Amino acid sequence: MRNKIFLVLLAITLLGIPAFAVGSQAPAASNSAASVNLKWAMWDYDLTVYYKPLVAAYEAKNPGVKIECIDLGSADFMTVLSTQLSGGADLDVLTIKDIPGYANLVRQNRLEPLNSYIRSAGIDTKVYGGTTEQITVNNEVFALPFRSDFWLIFYNKDLFDAARVPYPTNDMTLEQYDALARRVTMGSGANKVYGAHFHTWRSAVQLFGILDGRNTIVDGSYEFLAPYYEAVLKMQDDGIVQSFATLRTSGTHYSGVFYNSQASILNMGTWFIATQIDRVKSGEATSKNWGLVKYPHPEGVPAGTTLGTITGVGVNRNSRIKDKALDFMKFICGAEGAEILANTGTIPAIMSPQVISTIASMPGFPTDANSREALNVYKTYLEMPLHERSADIELVLNEAHDAMMIKNISVQDGIRQMNERVGRVLGR
Repeated sequence: MRNKIFLVLLAITLLGIPAFAVGSQAPAASNSAASVNLKWAMWDYDLTVYYKPLVAAYEAKNPGVKIECIDLGSADFMTVLSTQLSGGADLDVLTIKDIPGYANLVRQNRLEPLNSYIRSAGIDTKVYGGTTEQITVNNEVFALPFRSDFWLIFYNKDLFDAARVPYPTNDMTLEQYDALARRVTMGSGANKVYGAHFHTWRSAVQLFGILDGRNTIVDGSYEFLAPYYEAVLKMQDDGIVQSFATLRTSGTHYSGVFYNSQASILNMGTWFIATQIDRVKSGEATSKNWGLVKYPHPEGVPAGTTLGTITGVGVNRNSRIKDKALDFMKFICGAEGAEILANTGTIPAIMSPQVISTIASMPGFPTDANSREALNVYKTYLEMPLHERSADIELVLNEAHDAMMIKNISVQDGIRQMNERVGRVLGR
C-alpha cells in the first residue's frame, strides 16, 4: 500500500499537480487558463458607492477575471500601502489617494511606468484636462486619474432675487466676483447675509494665484499671492465675508453657511454637489433654489480654468499579471468607468458630454443651463503640485495662511515667512 501511495504522489509531482489539490475540486477551477484573480488596493470599500459597480461591470465584460478588493483603511492609506508594497504584498492595482503619496511610490520604484502602455493602448490623455502632465516624473507617467473634483461657485438664487441682482455668469474675473459679492451682502446682526464665503483652507485664497499657469505654490517664491490676500482681507474688513478668526474659533463648516442661507455665494469643490442635493432633499437646507457657475479667474485667463484634486490608479511594478492589471486600470480610468462613477453622483476624471449629462440629470441638480455648463472645465491645476517635499511645503503655507488671515502678521511678513521657510525646505 505504501508503495502505491508513493507512486501516486510521484506521478502527481511529475505532472506538476499540487499535492493539496488531490480530492479537491476547487483548485482545479483556479487552474483554468481563463481564471485570473486581480487584487485591488483601496480604502473604505463599504462606505464608497462606486467600487462595487466598477468591479461588477469589469467582471461582466471579462468573465475569467475576478477582482479582489483589499481595503487598507482610509487613515494613513498611502503610508500603509507603501509599507505593504515594501513587504512584498501581493497587490496588482493600486489606488493613489494623494500627490505626496504618489511621489513617494514613484521614488520607491513601486509603480509601473505607463508611457509605453498609454501609446500601445491608444489612451488619449487629453481627456484628463492636463492633469497627467502635472503628475509626470522625468517624462514618465506612473498613474492615471479616475476621479477628480474641481472648484466652482455655488450661489443662492433666492438671495440674488431678494437683492434684485442678476445671477453670476460662467465667465467672471476676480474683480467682477468681488463686485458681485458686495452687491448681494444684505442685513445686519444675526440676520446678516454675507455676499460670499471663504472657508478656512489656504486653498480658498492662495490658489487663485496659480490659475494663470505662471506660478506654483511649491517653487519657494510667493510674492504673487499678495494681491489675493489683500483682496480677501479687504472683503473681510468690509463685512462682505465672515472673519477668518470667527470661523476658526467657532469651527463653522462651510456647508452650514450655505444650507442656512447665510451667504449668497460659496466657492467650493464639486464634492459639495451631492451633499447639497441630499440636504435639500432631507429638508435640512433652506437654500433650496441654488445654482452653479464656473470658478472666477484672473484677467486674461480663460473661463473654466480651475483648481482640483485627483484620485489616481497605478499598477504594482512587481505584479505577476501586469497585462490584466493594466487593462483594469484602463477600464477604471476610461470612458466606461467615468460613466459608472457619474451614475453614483461621483465626479470622474473624464468629463465627457455623456458624463456631464448624467451628472446634470441627477434628481436635485439645478436645471438651468448655466449650472450644467459649469461642469465643462477648460483646464484644471492641481491644488498641490507634484513635489517630493510637498508635505513639508504645505505645512509652512498653512501656518502662514492662518497667521495672515487672523492678522497676527501682515501680508508682507507672511509672504516673507513663506519665502524663507520654504526656501529652507528646498535647501536654498
